[in-house]
Amino acid sequence: MDSFVFLVLSLSCLLLLSLWRQSSERGKLPPGPTPLPIIGNFLQIDVKDISQSFTNLSKVYGPVFTLYLGRKPTVVLHGYEAVKEALIDHGEEFAGRGSFPIAERVNKDLGIIFSNGSRWKEIRRFSLMTLRNLGMGKRTIEDRVQEEAQCLVEGLRKTNGSPCDPTFILSCAPCNVICSIIFQNRFDYKDQDFLTFMEKVNENVRILSSPWLQANHNQLSEFTVEHLATTLNDLFGAGTETTSTTLRYALLLLLKHPHVTAKVQKEIDRVVGRHRSPCMKDRNHMPYTDAMIHEVQRFIDLIPTNLPHAVTCDIKFRNYLIPKGTTIITSLSSVLHDSKEFPNPEVFDPGHFLDKNGNFKKSDYFMPFSTGKRICVGEGLARMELFLFLTTILQNFNLKSLVHTEDIDTTPVANGFASLPPPYQLCFIPV
Repeated sequence: MDSFVFLVLSLSCLLLLSLWRQSSERGKLPPGPTPLPIIGNFLQIDVKDISQSFTNLSKVYGPVFTLYLGRKPTVVLHGYEAVKEALIDHGEEFAGRGSFPIAERVNKDLGIIFSNGSRWKEIRRFSLMTLRNLGMGKRTIEDRVQEEAQCLVEGLRKTNGSPCDPTFILSCAPCNVICSIIFQNRFDYKDQDFLTFMEKVNENVRILSSPWLQANHNQLSEFTVEHLATTLNDLFGAGTETTSTTLRYALLLLLKHPHVTAKVQKEIDRVVGRHRSPCMKDRNHMPYTDAMIHEVQRFIDLIPTNLPHAVTCDIKFRNYLIPKGTTIITSLSSVLHDSKEFPNPEVFDPGHFLDKNGNFKKSDYFMPFSTGKRICVGEGLARMELFLFLTTILQNFNLKSLVHTEDIDTTPVANGFASLPPPYQLCFIPV
C-alpha cells in the first residue's frame, strides 16, 4: 500500500511540475488553449482538417497563438498580416526549418528543404546558381519543358480517347524535366530504370507526407557528397510530386467547370493557334489562362499549413517573446482563402485574378510556394511547367468527363501535410 501511495504522489508531483513548466513558458508566448501534460493540445486539433482547426482557434486567441503538439510549444500564424510580418518583414529571424522528425531521420538535416543555418544558405545558393547555369546552355530549361510537353501529348494520344487515370503520366512529365536538367537526358515513360526511379521518389514523398511530431535537431556542418545527393532527392521529390498533383487537380477542376476550359482554349487558339507549341512569351498575352492557373493553385491549397519554420534567435514578435528554436506554423490556407482579398474563396473562379477589364491582376496574398527566405527554390520552374503543360494539353485535346459535371467531386483528400485531388478518370479527345 505504501508503494502505491508513493507512486501516486510521485506521479502527481511530476504532473504538477509539468503543468508549472508549461505555465511558465506560456507566460511569455502568445496565448492559446491550455495543454494537457505530455500530449499537449492534440485533442483540440482535427487531424482531418487542421486548417479549419487553426481558423477556429484564431477566432478565440487571435492571429498569433500557441499550441503544444506534444511537450514543446509551437506558434501558429494565421492570416496574411501575421504571415507577412514574420516571413517577409522578419524573414531572417523566421528562416529556420521547424521540427520534422521523419525528414530528420531520412535526410539527416541535409539537403535544401530540411537543413538549417549556414549549411542551408550555402546549399540554397549553390542550387539556385547551378539551376540557373544549367538553363543557360545550348538548350534552355524552357526548351526542355516544351519538349516534355510534346512527349506528354504523345503519351496521352496513345490512350485513344479511352478513359484513363492521369496520375502516372502527369508524374512522369515533371520528373523527366528535372532528369533532363540534371542528367541532360530524358527517359521514355516505359523505361524500366525510369520507372524504378519514379517509384523510389514517390515512396520517399509518401514517407515524408506522414504527420510530423516534435524532435531534436542533429546538426552537421560538412558539405559532402551525401549532402548533394540529399539535395537532388529534394529537387526530385518536391519538384515532381507538387507539380504533378497540381496538374492533376487542374484537369479535375477544368472538367468540373467546362465554361472555364472553353475560355482558356479560345485564348490558346487566338494567341498560339494550332501550328506551333506554346511558349512562355505567350503568357503575357493570355490573361485568362494565367488567371486560371493562379486560381487552381489558390483553390487547391496544396500545402495548407506550409512546411514548419523555426525562429533562429529569441525574438519579440507582437509583444510576445518567442524563444530561439521554437517551431512556427504558417497557415497558407488562411491567406489563400482570405475572403477580403478573394470574394467567395471557396468558389473556383479565375476572376479572382482578373481586373474589371479582363487583365491579369497580381495579389500579394498568392503564396502557394510560401514566401520570404524559405520560398520554394523551384517556383520559377513549377510556374513554367504548369503553364506549358496545361496549355499544350488543352491545345491538343478536349477533356471529357465520365460523369456529369454536377457529380464531379473536387473535395481534397488529406494526405499528411498535402491536399490531394480525389481519384478520377477522364478521356483525352484529340481536337
